[in-house]
Amino acid sequence: MSTQTSDRVLERLSRLHPKLIDLSLGRIERLLATLGNPHKKLPPVVHVAGTNGKGSTIAMLRACLEAGGYRVHAYISPHLVRFHERIRLAGQLIEEEALIALLERCEAANGRTPITYFEITTAAALLAFARIPADIVLLETGLGGRLDATNVISSPAVTAITPISLDHQAFLGDTIAAIAGEKAGILKPGVSAVLGPQPEAAEAVIEARADELGAPVYRWQREWRCKAFGDGMRFSGERWRLDLPLPSLAGAHQIANAGLAIASLEQLRDFPLSSEAIANGLRQIEWPARLQRLTRGALVEMMPPGWELWLDGGHNPGAGVVLADAVAGWRDRPLYLVVGMLNTKDAAGFLGPLAPYAEVLAGVTIPGEQNPLQAETIAAVARSVGINAMTAASVDAALTDFKTASSAGRVLICGSLHFAGTVLKENS
Repeated sequence: MSTQTSDRVLERLSRLHPKLIDLSLGRIERLLATLGNPHKKLPPVVHVAGTNGKGSTIAMLRACLEAGGYRVHAYISPHLVRFHERIRLAGQLIEEEALIALLERCEAANGRTPITYFEITTAAALLAFARIPADIVLLETGLGGRLDATNVISSPAVTAITPISLDHQAFLGDTIAAIAGEKAGILKPGVSAVLGPQPEAAEAVIEARADELGAPVYRWQREWRCKAFGDGMRFSGERWRLDLPLPSLAGAHQIANAGLAIASLEQLRDFPLSSEAIANGLRQIEWPARLQRLTRGALVEMMPPGWELWLDGGHNPGAGVVLADAVAGWRDRPLYLVVGMLNTKDAAGFLGPLAPYAEVLAGVTIPGEQNPLQAETIAAVARSVGINAMTAASVDAALTDFKTASSAGRVLICGSLHFAGTVLKENS
């Protein structure tokens, strides 16, 4: 009997290129041509780029479309625990046997030619999407947009750009405008572009690109609005005026993400949705590690009564601002932070906004990570922005230290999606 697993195939595929990231479209276009150009045989595509909120926006789009009875393919990255999370076929996560077969088909078609892990796995997802019937595809960019492997889609139904912040500067540029230029690479001639809240510099770059392409632009607070209203929220767009429940994901920033999803749905003229379907979708969004309260599992069980454990994968300055906005409302008990980060991230930019609200921070070196920021460095950066900080050997150890406090507190584990994934695994 074969002992082949998807993890083994993925490990082999990761060795086909010396670099993890090498932005280019040439390699994936060559492989897709060998596979029969599956990316040209897809249902309508919604292509989503941006720095923060891409995954949440796609989760909301999927929930609303599925509540309306549509079959939805979705491609997201990175995964938290298992690679299978990246590929959803007509609503269901891809199964192990199907994933192995797809990866091996792409491996055989590619041969030993250099190709990055993300490129060959994106090709596998597109091949699956072409083979399995569905009504629509939700496609999240991996990094940037212009040269991202997902940008082989030449005529999406709608493009959407979530809030842009400084991140991945080594690949995308050192300024908001430069990064926005890369994200705007997903815009296509004549295709509606829906924008979430943007810094002025980003919006100007995106608008200029849209103008060049003749792509109609639908901007937050201009062509569409979404704000808290009563105990829910109110969306107003080009055609729709909807009173809706708040999304099931916590945090005020999720109202803007929900608005972006709904504004994108409004542009999908061939996918009619009732306000009831949208409301039902918003009530049942599945998207872990986005200001997620952990309510069961080993880590939860080790804490005394009255303590709360929360998890978030945000890791850049924009995410720090969003998290600070959320925890500003948590004044009923002290806030403890457990932080693990990658050494490529702006730790001071991420932690600075959280400083006024944190009682104490424990820095943890992410286990099993190639490029972790060392716990000592995290603690030093935290102190430099005014947070009382220490180091801990693990999340367990940090929680053990925290729970000796005289009163119950709230713990937020944050700093990295990779870290969030290890926490979810540990807590299972």
